Amino acid sequence: MITTLPIVHVVNEVKQHRDARLASKRRCKPAVAVVAALVAVLAACGVGSPRGELGENQQILKTCDAATPPASLVEVDGTGSSASDQITAERMTAIESVVRRTAVCSGVLRVLVFSSSSAATVPLFDGPLHPDGATDNARLKRVPKLVEDVMTQIKKTYSPAVAGLDQGGSDITAQYRLASEWIAQVGAPARLHLYVLTDGFQNIGVDLSAGPLSKAEAMALASQAVMPKLPGASIIVAGLGKVAGAPPRSDVVEGLVAYYDTLCKRSGAATCVSVTDYSTEGR
Repeated sequence: MITTLPIVHVVNEVKQHRDARLASKRRCKPAVAVVAALVAVLAACGVGSPRGELGENQQILKTCDAATPPASLVEVDGTGSSASDQITAERMTAIESVVRRTAVCSGVLRVLVFSSSSAATVPLFDGPLHPDGATDNARLKRVPKLVEDVMTQIKKTYSPAVAGLDQGGSDITAQYRLASEWIAQVGAPARLHLYVLTDGFQNIGVDLSAGPLSKAEAMALASQAVMPKLPGASIIVAGLGKVAGAPPRSDVVEGLVAYYDTLCKRSGAATCVSVTDYSTEGR
């Protein structure tokens, strides 16, 4: 069965999205779907309302581990097979969720686009997200502007970065080595949260676009890939099978899920999730 769990409903800290009103007081509760990886920014009293957003961020803060702040690395597949406005919009929504959670938890963030090799990458953002403030609420009130500024930079540089990359070749497994090198540079006590936003159709080294793979065939191929060790990491591969043209058959996507699940497990990561969706928005 294809893994269809939305990207914002993963890992151990999942909380149910709810839309509840207190009729007697005519008051809204923000609808919160908090995860260890991504957060859906939706509120019953209106997306983006200051009170609702502060409440959401307070809930996110409860999931943060001060002893191991997040080192969030978002690697976006810039090849032509997933080049569409809809896919780009979905990816930006997912990236914004990562940016928000990283800022709330005072982590570091790196966002890049890639194509045919570990060298064929362009950074879109790289730096700490540490909002100032004497109290938690003071810091959280600075998060929306910080997220807005970061997303403005990412969106501004995304299209030119993609245009400069090889559109025909995709080496997705090479990006795990980049993740290993980056987290080594960041150093302790940060914990790697890796998000690979891709349709999954690698064609460099191994060709995953040639046809459907059984679970056994996909696992066998993944076992041959050279993988770095990423102990303790959280790894999410999202968007599998989402292409600009006609969607692939379900058995093709099943093979992709098995392949990337196996890669992740071979890295020694603490959490492995391979999914078809980017977010729950609109569901």
